[in-house]
Amino acid sequence: MAELPASDLLPPEARIRVVRDAPERQDGDHVLYWMTAARRLEWNFGLDRAQARAQALGKPLVILEALRADYPWASDRLHAFALQGMAEHRRRLEASPVAYHPYVESEAGAGQGLLEAMAERACLVVTDDAPVFFLPRMLRAAAQRLHCRLEAVDSCGLLPLSRIEKPYSSAYHFRRFLQKELGEHLVQLPSGEPLEVRRGLVPGSVPADILGAWPAASEDLLEASVRSMAHLPIDHEVPPVPARGGAGVGRARLDAFLETGLDRYGEERNHPDADAASRLSPWLHWGHISPHEVFHRVASKEGWSPARLGRDATGKRAGWWGMGASAEAFLDELVTWRELGYGFCSVVSEFRSFGSLPDWAKETLRKHASDERPWCYDLESFERASTHDELWNAAQRQLLSEGVIHNYLRMLWGKKILEWSASPEEALNVMVQLNNKYAVDGRDPNSWSGIMWILGRFDRGWPERPVFGKVRSMSSDSTRRKVSLQGYVERWGPQPELELERA
Repeated sequence: MAELPASDLLPPEARIRVVRDAPERQDGDHVLYWMTAARRLEWNFGLDRAQARAQALGKPLVILEALRADYPWASDRLHAFALQGMAEHRRRLEASPVAYHPYVESEAGAGQGLLEAMAERACLVVTDDAPVFFLPRMLRAAAQRLHCRLEAVDSCGLLPLSRIEKPYSSAYHFRRFLQKELGEHLVQLPSGEPLEVRRGLVPGSVPADILGAWPAASEDLLEASVRSMAHLPIDHEVPPVPARGGAGVGRARLDAFLETGLDRYGEERNHPDADAASRLSPWLHWGHISPHEVFHRVASKEGWSPARLGRDATGKRAGWWGMGASAEAFLDELVTWRELGYGFCSVVSEFRSFGSLPDWAKETLRKHASDERPWCYDLESFERASTHDELWNAAQRQLLSEGVIHNYLRMLWGKKILEWSASPEEALNVMVQLNNKYAVDGRDPNSWSGIMWILGRFDRGWPERPVFGKVRSMSSDSTRRKVSLQGYVERWGPQPELELERA
């Protein structure tokens, strides 16, 4: 797939949202890019926009990447992944003209006033647009406090969120919409050129008074050792995962998947023992790697061009992309399912609530809420992987240790929580608490898509059963028959040392 000319790499207008409509300050000291969701130095429409305005105005580009201490479920695990990405950014930008300020709160509220102080001297502020977690609320608050122009730029997916005007009830219906709308956007990619080697930027620096009041994070803290994070007011009972954050590690994972997993993805992705899944979700969630880059790399491997796209928007999973079967299966997950969740969260404000489920799902779950449950567990039992089911416990132990669950088993994990909880509302709470506390890729639209799919969102009615009603059910026995997971169960079998740590 050929690179686009530089003149075509500016963000399309459909991706730029003016949050505070004020004129650009021609006499400002710099252009400020407030990095919040797209935490990367390439394949980033927001950074492209900030650089373009800095060059046009002849001003330095300053990047602020901050990490709060009081976000929900803040822990050593989540902090470490973000910090490791920040450490990579500082190393890469040291010799560049771009001024980079990595700020980490030492206590809740310590960063209050930092954004306003840096924006006070800015020509404008450019930031990331994202529809979930605390980011929309934080952006609304910033719009009230800043006195300069504030733009939010959408790098979330291949289709601009502004083009999605209603929620879709299923992947099929959303896929039909995508197939009508997506073609023109597949040639509007953000720049893949590393920021530190781009030309034409005026050298800049972070003002001394800013550094004095809000010091940059130390190298030791950015390395994210448990010792360096010990003084932070976050949950120290949830340890970092073995995988490291940062674009470099995420790109290495992508390289490995393209080399050894993509060709097997279509047939083997559901088999835990086959290791054919991409395992990219942590880096996608933290913005360390872009869906545009992943798409570009897959398309390049397939020798693809837009001319191969199907002309009819039928909503079928296979055939429209004009790629091999495995590549199309992967893109259906990366694009259709991922962006279905992003779109839903961007247009439905109550997406977290039980009330946002389809009417048929709410009705059938409430009808069966009082059904007898042969097994019923509380949050603590689920958290400790203390159920009667060996396979469910294995999936929960993987979540506790690695911060992820194999994609297929994540569905079983949720269905069993629904079956073994006192009510569907309690099941929702358990899934949210466990996923958001332990999953490195949690707290984003994909999390809410997966959790709410367990309860019937994006699905249809099935033959009625106890507890589930018409919501789709799954069983451990059928899962064992369908997929290869003997090695998985052995790997994540009982681990007394892990259980002791959680006691």
